[in-house]
Amino acid sequence: MAGRLALLPFHQDNTMRQQLLDIYDRLFRRFGPQHWWPGDSPFEIIIGAILTQSTNWANVAKALSNLKRADVLSPRGLGALSDDRLAELIRPSGYFRAKTRKLRAFTNLLNNDYHGELERLLSLDVPELRRVLLRTHGIGPETADSIILYAAQKPIFVVDAYTRRIFARLGLVPPTGRYNDLQQVFMKHLPSDVALFNEYHALLVCLGKTTCTKKNPHCSECPLLDICPTGQHGQESHRQAYM
Repeated sequence: MAGRLALLPFHQDNTMRQQLLDIYDRLFRRFGPQHWWPGDSPFEIIIGAILTQSTNWANVAKALSNLKRADVLSPRGLGALSDDRLAELIRPSGYFRAKTRKLRAFTNLLNNDYHGELERLLSLDVPELRRVLLRTHGIGPETADSIILYAAQKPIFVVDAYTRRIFARLGLVPPTGRYNDLQQVFMKHLPSDVALFNEYHALLVCLGKTTCTKKNPHCSECPLLDICPTGQHGQESHRQAYM
């Protein structure tokens, strides 16, 4: 399903499904495939998902490199480390003591309840896997859903700050809507397809980082400008300021 989709016109009377697929196609045409999520194994993807909380990926990559060089990037390897040593290795990711507790909680879950077998955990169906993950210290909805989509490769849509910002500016969701409500916009109206959910989320992140930034967005460069009331208003205000 992932890849460029047939372009659908965007009008007020179109269904939400058509609007979502149109947005996806515009983003894919502009940015191309994103090849997410970085990681050589499901376990590395999970550790990266936990470490990326409140930091950028460059810092996470440094922490993961430290773990790889120490040859401990495995359930057993992390489980054998002292808290101090683990904190030292993941220091580049920031909040390293809090993240040490989060990693410890996940590895304890895996080692104690699933005999260290990640495949057993990830084989759970989506609702049960999500419940198990959300009961684990340090794993909230976004991290849980990232694990389900990218590590377990099961269909669930990941919502993050970029998603919320972009779709609020498009006028399709309220800016203060709840995580689950925003997620359901995608889950109800898009095909339940892992590759599509993966690529869509990655494309929104790309747009949010490069164009639809939190401050001073580059609206004139945005492939969604002609369907974005916020961007159009900003462009008009900019023009008036220089008249």
